[in-house]
Amino acid sequence: MKKLLSKTYRLFLRYGFDGKKFLKAIKPREYKWFKQDFEILKQQKNGDKTFEFGKMYPILSDKTDEGGVMKGHYFHQDLYVARQIFNASPNKHLDIGSRTDGFVAHVASFREIEIIDIRNIESKVHNISFRQADLMKLPTDLIEYCDSISSLHAIEHFGLGRYGDPIDYFGYLKAIHNISKILIKGGTFYFSVPIGTQRIEFNAHRVFSIEYLLEILEPIYTIKKFSFVDDSGDFFYDIKLTEDNIKNSFNCNYGCGIFTLIKK
Repeated sequence: MKKLLSKTYRLFLRYGFDGKKFLKAIKPREYKWFKQDFEILKQQKNGDKTFEFGKMYPILSDKTDEGGVMKGHYFHQDLYVARQIFNASPNKHLDIGSRTDGFVAHVASFREIEIIDIRNIESKVHNISFRQADLMKLPTDLIEYCDSISSLHAIEHFGLGRYGDPIDYFGYLKAIHNISKILIKGGTFYFSVPIGTQRIEFNAHRVFSIEYLLEILEPIYTIKKFSFVDDSGDFFYDIKLTEDNIKNSFNCNYGCGIFTLIKK
């Protein structure tokens, strides 16, 4: 029963419904403070007309939540890689499919960044230029295009159709090899994907074993750095890849491996 409830919770979470927060919020003791706070506010307002009350809009979980969550795949990878790009100061940086409201925004705060996505983006933002393209089919004008490129938590989706891309079982391989063509020799590739027991969880993503990632990356790139985020969302910086942790992918089920790679 516990496994079934956990599976159901994760399923609803994918659709934006957090059952744990909902159940916590509707408990009488959790709701009691809301009514008390409202009565105090009405008494303080008294006859003042500056603000009239509109419709009720109860937010019941923020009072007991933490002030912010500084953990997880995206928080750590976005900040970590943005710092590396700031320090490296490349001539031209191109991003493929990374999170725009995280990593791309971080980089755009201090330099220009060009981004590519299979879906259209209509927003116009200073320091960010956009091109729509399918990186499973490399446009010829992108060959040896830049000295720095990133793709964070994106390549695991290629070819699974989630973002309107064509179904292609080998889509991730095509993307990795095409990225190597975009980079000039000696260029840097900042790359992250989920790590753990290798599998496809259709149509969300692939999860890669570190052993397999090294098989496909090492012929093309020299590994400059490896860091990872574990299943608890904690960050481990510049970790040595030993035989044991390569084989067990740092005991992750759904972690995040973050590579800094130099094209050979």
